[in-house]
Amino acid sequence: MVAAFLPASACLASSSLSALPTDPRAVTVHGVGDGRADDTAAIQSAIAASRGKTGEGIVFLPSGRYRISRSILLPQGVRLFGVGRTRPVLVLGDTTPGFQKGVATMVVFMGGDQYEVGKVPEPVPTAVPFDEHIRDANSATFYSAMSNVDIEIGAGNPAAAGVRFRVAQHAFLSHMDFRLGSGFAGIYQAGNECEDLHFHGGRYGIVTEKTSPAWQFTLIDSTFDGQRDAAIREHEAGLTLVNVAMRDVPVGIDIDQGYGDWLWGKDVRFENVSKAGVVISNEGNAYTQIGFDNAVASGTPVFAQFRDSGKTVAGAGPVYRVKEFTYGLTLDGLGVPGTYRTRIDQARIAALPKPGAPAIRALPDVGQWTNVRTLGVKGDGTTDDTAALQHAIDTHRVLYLPVGFYRITDTLKLKPDTVLIGLHPSLTQLQLPDNTPAFAGIGGPIAMVEAPKGGHNILSGIGIFGGRINPRVNPVLWKAGADSLIDDVKIQGGGGTFIADGKPLDLYSRAGGDPVANNHWDAQYPGLWVTDGGGGTFAAIWAPDTQAQNGLYVSNTKTPGHVYEFSNEHHVRNEIVLDGVENWELLAPQTEQEVGEGGDAVSLEVRNSRNILIANYHAYRVTRNFKPAPTAVKLYNSADIRFRNVHVNAESGYATCDANGCGTYLRASKFPFEDAITDVTHKLAVREHEFAVLDVPADPVAPTPATFPAGAKVEKLEDGFWSISGAAVAADGTLYFVDHRFQRIYSWTEKTGLAVVRDNPVDPVNLAVDRSGNLLVLSSLGPEASVYSIRPGTQDGSLDLIAPTPVKARPDATVSLPGNLWVNGEFKDQYDPATDHFTTLAEMFARDVGTPKAREYVSPDGSIVLPAYRVFQQGPDTHLGWRFSDTLDTYGFVTAKVGERVYLSNGSEDKTYSGLVGAGGAVTDLKPFADRGGESVATDAAGNVYVANGQVFVFDPAGRALGRIDVPERPLQLIFGGPGRRTLFILTHHALYAVRA
Repeated sequence: MVAAFLPASACLASSSLSALPTDPRAVTVHGVGDGRADDTAAIQSAIAASRGKTGEGIVFLPSGRYRISRSILLPQGVRLFGVGRTRPVLVLGDTTPGFQKGVATMVVFMGGDQYEVGKVPEPVPTAVPFDEHIRDANSATFYSAMSNVDIEIGAGNPAAAGVRFRVAQHAFLSHMDFRLGSGFAGIYQAGNECEDLHFHGGRYGIVTEKTSPAWQFTLIDSTFDGQRDAAIREHEAGLTLVNVAMRDVPVGIDIDQGYGDWLWGKDVRFENVSKAGVVISNEGNAYTQIGFDNAVASGTPVFAQFRDSGKTVAGAGPVYRVKEFTYGLTLDGLGVPGTYRTRIDQARIAALPKPGAPAIRALPDVGQWTNVRTLGVKGDGTTDDTAALQHAIDTHRVLYLPVGFYRITDTLKLKPDTVLIGLHPSLTQLQLPDNTPAFAGIGGPIAMVEAPKGGHNILSGIGIFGGRINPRVNPVLWKAGADSLIDDVKIQGGGGTFIADGKPLDLYSRAGGDPVANNHWDAQYPGLWVTDGGGGTFAAIWAPDTQAQNGLYVSNTKTPGHVYEFSNEHHVRNEIVLDGVENWELLAPQTEQEVGEGGDAVSLEVRNSRNILIANYHAYRVTRNFKPAPTAVKLYNSADIRFRNVHVNAESGYATCDANGCGTYLRASKFPFEDAITDVTHKLAVREHEFAVLDVPADPVAPTPATFPAGAKVEKLEDGFWSISGAAVAADGTLYFVDHRFQRIYSWTEKTGLAVVRDNPVDPVNLAVDRSGNLLVLSSLGPEASVYSIRPGTQDGSLDLIAPTPVKARPDATVSLPGNLWVNGEFKDQYDPATDHFTTLAEMFARDVGTPKAREYVSPDGSIVLPAYRVFQQGPDTHLGWRFSDTLDTYGFVTAKVGERVYLSNGSEDKTYSGLVGAGGAVTDLKPFADRGGESVATDAAGNVYVANGQVFVFDPAGRALGRIDVPERPLQLIFGGPGRRTLFILTHHALYAVRA
């Protein structure tokens, strides 16, 4: 086969690695590289040979044109770098078999068996040839990368896409040109961070949906030109654009029908974009959050177009600047529920300004690198390299650290112009031995790497590990100036860390009652501390070290700081802290709190700070959490804090195989942060978990609480619980509910108050009550979960297990259904090339709730049935595993008979639906009811609908807003009970409230 290719002199981008770095650990591809011979096997062989004992590796691809005939598979943790005077090119020849139908990717980034399920639940559908054993990159795919390699697609390959890149933290594509020709896209399925990418032609430059870990996708210093349909087509990608230009295309960013996104663009440039700069879908949805900061446009008559309504936002003239554009749920103040608004601040300008400097500084040319191994540095994990490294720093400006573990025992002090470069932060690490004397005892922080005040330093491609027990260590102390850079650096520790000594991170853990103290967590200074006038650019950094007090601490500086795609996770108290800071922006910061250490952690704390922008912020708590957490953000004495695109979540997807086959299960935890933001100084909080705009002033005004009906009283009945939910009401109005953490079932009546019904170790989760007064209890124990019944008033611990039986017609029975669900499309590709359509969330929700269950649990008197939902498990097949299902995950059940209409909330859309109950618990004829949805739904005798979504929002039967009930704590489950069912019971994590008619 003859490849279609351009002359060697045409379209050649400059090489970022102009010579081969010396690294004995790396493997070099030995292919033909003439653009005609098939080099697929040679590249794949080098990749396989590069993998060490951790499965990671570095591969060098020399200058040349490498024709491939099938997908190149890049395992997790392998990095492919082009090297040489000109960039190497991966060439897909004209009409290469397998690249004509569907979507077919030239390079596939792979993942491992994240949940130890054995068989691949969702094989990569875009691999050529298809192989059911190819596992897609996933939320545990770390360190993977490709850089300085171009992609070229020949004629006759309409299904071809350059790279499939569904990676997680610390993975990137950089310094690549995509010459797409007849192809579908340059990137299909993106993740984490990309720099200096340039897309020419093709149908699209990038097509992507939600990333595999549901984090943001950040694209920096990149351009698009000549795409046939749009530069970028996407949804729910958390798309963050920094210094990106789009030219000669019909649409800049096209958000798929039926979806929203957290889209933020800074310094975006639109030139000759004929239809619209951005097409916005899913209006009136909390997940649609759109913002631009300092965009410029020419030949772009429509800046924004709304797909559903057809509304447009025209540009201010032939050439114009958009200082700010926002669309989405806009909050007028702390504690004020949002409303949907479009805002634009734009003006005509005479001409487009010249493009600005790149957001990410280029590394010095390889010719300037000095390999530290030539200076006596060993990097063998045992030799103390401190003196040799410090001498290297003192005598050379640009230092290259090949793969190795560099043991140090004292601070490395950088000169003002020092540049430290590695190529793989897991394989190239600066490591501090445990109990190093200089870092022991009580005292102030001591840095491993210290950048001087006002320095121009660069730190790139290196991991830094402060050891398990070194109480004074601060891995990186950064006082460098505004043009300094930290890029592709990991503060080692926590997830995905390989240590030089090969021993477990919890080597010194002790038995005892306090897991924090037992594991020496939270016993070191911050991972990255920027202070004393420090600033600069901080991109693609991962800081999951649980030993540190936080991952990023910024203090005492007015020097501008730019943070792009910073993953900060697994700390005990705080993930990110700003204290005495001005003039900083955090774009696409992502935090995560794990169940073991993060139960009390705050995602972001801002103290004594001003002029801060936080955009495309994702504050995530893992689904395994069982402890309520009050707030994601705490503000102390701070003002002019601008929040744009906030996403506070606790959902996840699990791809698994069991006796029922393979599948993907999406679920939301009951324990996200209760509030998004708390202003501690002014005692005000933001309940909205999803919103587009909030400005925090110096003197916020407290809103007036709302009640419905007007004058109604919100009364606290009981408090002091860990977390209550799972409530049901008996025929006489008695309220029953569960405090799952302590395996207690309570009752409450006006006459008797609070009473303990049961506290046996049988793991009650959710309740229903039949007409005879029997409690039907759903438990997470057992391989499929379990259902049993108890009789209130009995105290002998007796219960009757209920086995699931085939569904059959029970016209007089009431069906119990999960009142809130989470349905989303993670893991599985939702794109159908035949229809050019992504399956929407509404379609997925309808499919999920509309599928009847084959079995059901029936109460002792036959008056209540609970459909048997499939149960998924994560973890070992013992009581230690976590079991998930729609019925286990919901805050409580809603009930209706077959043929009656019921209200359900889909948390992945923040939307409430109504539908008809059918056999097997299927809900059909779904109709959107309200653009509010969250924790639960309840209906009063008049047919009014009450939705818990930060507060309680009340709608009439036609979906018109009637009012709101403000509750002192976040409402979780709503249910009517008491005499005549006229009392609205409101369950929060820690208290029981009521509003009486």
